[in-house]
Order: sequence, then C-alpha cells, then structure tokens
Amino acid sequence: MKKQMVSIATVAILSSTFAAQASADTYTVKEGDNLWTLSKKYNTTVADLKKWNSLNTDFLQVNQKLVVTGENTSANPAPNKPAAPASKPQAKSTYTVVNGDTLSKIARQHNLSLNKLKEINNLKSDLIFPGQVFTVSGSTSNNNNNGSGTPAPPSGGSNAGSYVIKPGDTLSSIAIKTSTSISNLKKWNNLSSDLIFAGQKLVTSGNQSGGSTPGTSPANPPTEDVKAPSGVADLFTEAKKHLGTPYAWGGTTPAGFDCSGFIYYVLNQSGTKIGRLSTEGYYSRTFYVDSPQPGDLVFFEGTYKSGISHLGFYLGNNEFIHASSNGVEITNLNNSYWKKHFDGFKRFY
Repeated sequence: MKKQMVSIATVAILSSTFAAQASADTYTVKEGDNLWTLSKKYNTTVADLKKWNSLNTDFLQVNQKLVVTGENTSANPAPNKPAAPASKPQAKSTYTVVNGDTLSKIARQHNLSLNKLKEINNLKSDLIFPGQVFTVSGSTSNNNNNGSGTPAPPSGGSNAGSYVIKPGDTLSSIAIKTSTSISNLKKWNNLSSDLIFAGQKLVTSGNQSGGSTPGTSPANPPTEDVKAPSGVADLFTEAKKHLGTPYAWGGTTPAGFDCSGFIYYVLNQSGTKIGRLSTEGYYSRTFYVDSPQPGDLVFFEGTYKSGISHLGFYLGNNEFIHASSNGVEITNLNNSYWKKHFDGFKRFY
C-alpha cells in the first residue's frame, strides 16, 4: 500500500512538472499585447515569434496562444494559428477585408498588381472596409460588388433613414454602407467637416418620413456620455511646444524623444491617458482611415528596419509632426524620403 501511494504521488509531481513546462512554453495574448513587447518579455525576437507560430503578419488576437520558445516547435509548429480571416488567401480565390488592410497590401499577399486587383473587382477607387469580399484570382469578379467595388448595402441601409455611428466609422465607410455619397451625408446633416464621433446619429436619406428635405435635416448632436475626439487643439499646442527637442532612443520626456515616446508624452499631456507602447504597439491599436483628420496617426515602414518603424501626428495640409533623427520637427508628406516609406493614416480604436 505504501509503495502504491508513493507511485501516485510521483505521477502527480511529474504531471505538475509537465503542465508547468507547457505553460512556460506558451503565452495567451491579452489586450494591448504586441509581438515586440512579447519578444522582450521572453528574451527572443519578433522574427522568431513569427517563425515559431507561422505568422505572416504582426496581427495578434486576444486569447490567441503563442509559442514563446523554440524548443518544442517541431512537435507542434503552429498551435496558435489565428482563425481564418487573419490575412491569408482563402481557398476559393476570395479574400475578406479585415481591419488594417489596404489594397496594396492585399495585392502583395496574393501576388497581384494593384491595378490587376482593382480590375478583377471592378474597383474605381482605393477605398475598402472590413467585411468586403474581393476576388483574388485572375478572372473577372463575380462577387457581390455592385460594379464600383463595393458590396451591396446591408439590409435596411439607405431605407432606414438614419445611422448611429460606431467606433471606427468614417464618412466614407458610412456612405458606402448606406448607398449614398459623402457630399450627401454632409449636406443632409449640415456637416462642415468630415469629423464624426461614436454615438452621433446621421441622417442617411434625403427623403425622411416627417417631411425632411435634403439640406434641412440637422445633425443629431452626441448624447452627453459620448465625447468628440477631445483635445486636438490641445494636442497640437503640446506637440508644437517641443519643436527642436533632440532625438533620444527610448526617450519619453522633453529632454529627448524617440518617435513613439513623443506620441506617448504628447497624448498623456493633452488629456489622453495611454500606456508607453512601441511604434508597432500603437500600430496594433489603430485602424486605417481613408480620410485622415488632424490628430490621426501617420505610419511609415522600412525606415531603420523592415516593417512598421516610424509614426507621427497628422496636422492636416499634408503635414505631420514627429520625432526624427533631426529632433521634433514638422515635415511635409511629399518629402521624398517619407513619401517613399509612407504606410498610411490610422486612428485609435
């Protein structure tokens, strides 16, 4: 009996040891995580994390399991592969757009030119949005595009007469969803700019029940618990205060900034509380916008390393403010160097 009890205890200890080892070799992604911070935490590199987990992009999903050591990857090479829409070609030669996609990015992933991708999907512009389905083979598209590269509007779209803005919406994406134009939306809602915010209710038809006519339907102001993007003027005042501040790798104070440290400091000083993230970290917490607003972030790739590597605040008029090797400065996006490395405009979720 004593011998049997010892054996049971031994099995329990071994099971516990193996469980601990398995836990140490994997990590469950939490909100705010990105590959760069995880590579530092587990003393490895972003490239190794992507290799061990068969990742083609830096995109991570909350609750995704990541292998964080190379010791056991041969037995289980991709235990954490995200569920299918992550940016891989689909089996039926179609692709569903996810947050962060651009036409050029999708074209590269499927070995197509940008013009070819637009041609086979009857696209007249570069405007895309999550949920849109594209043909990514060489044949002409037979998907649900309506001849302009945009899916048919959701049921009740323009007929519903109004739309409540959700986080991530832009006037251009709402125009597509409701089968109208940006100019009509602005006219029907008396909008003088493209600035909109979550919770706001937009008129989406010029023929409302109740007798409203185009141009006379006022925009519904946000409810009291919904705030417009706050502090853009304060953000710019704070950012411009530091023009000429020298560049410092990892710097987050007026003594010296790197590009992401500058973003972190200015946002917090102007009223937006956010953690200190890397350039990739801010990239993963934002979504692409087609009509940038002052205060949006502008990202660049392939500067001092491959992939997303630099960012700044968009000021409008094709200019942005950022911490570069020259220190904090304002630069035009037509600058030959930055134009070559430009990735896109993004906004916080």
